[in-house]
Amino acid sequence: MKPVGLFAAVAALLAASVAALALSRSGDAAPATTSHLDHTHMTMQTTAKAPSAAQTVLALEMRRLWFEHVEWTRLAIVDFAAGSPALNASLARLLQNQTDIGDAIKPFFGDKAGNKLTSLLHDHITIAVELLKAAKDGDTTAFDDAKTRWYQNANDVADFLSAANPKNWARADMRQMMKVHLDQTLAEASDELTGHYGKSVRKYDRIEHHMLMMADELSAGIVAKFPNKFR
Repeated sequence: MKPVGLFAAVAALLAASVAALALSRSGDAAPATTSHLDHTHMTMQTTAKAPSAAQTVLALEMRRLWFEHVEWTRLAIVDFAAGSPALNASLARLLQNQTDIGDAIKPFFGDKAGNKLTSLLHDHITIAVELLKAAKDGDTTAFDDAKTRWYQNANDVADFLSAANPKNWARADMRQMMKVHLDQTLAEASDELTGHYGKSVRKYDRIEHHMLMMADELSAGIVAKFPNKFR
């Protein structure tokens, strides 16, 4: 296939994938009412214009980064549950992913914003480790404390994103997406820690689906805020 044809195929696949994710959001605990995110998807589905090369590159990069986020999170959960000596290496790679995500928004929102997002996501991971340890130890007090801080951190991430791009990343939508991510990850970890491995795997499938949808929402919001960068 010629390079031009290959790009067209990738762009078409990406557009179709985004549309498919939009149509199947109901399985990810989406709000019952039509949200700003739904309108974003409707616009993307009905427009006849194919994504530009810059849009496609951004969308694929955001998908790669957020897919790695849940991929390395799962490996860390599995390593932790199994008591594997590979845990520290998995956690180190997972934390690097948070830096990579922060770096990805710097060209659009600046270094300060990118570093802030990295810091918030770093806390997202370290608090999750506290949560796993408390669950494994049966320490209810520590578990409840970590869980409260974990969900508050998720709101902080959502509020940060919304403040950076309020027109395209509504606060309620960002909070809902982060809450679903935490709910799903907590359920996945619970099954892994209790030996329900098949259930854990099935929950991870849903986690992947939700995270790719979230990545698409974030890239769409960046394109909408900075259209001149994607002509």
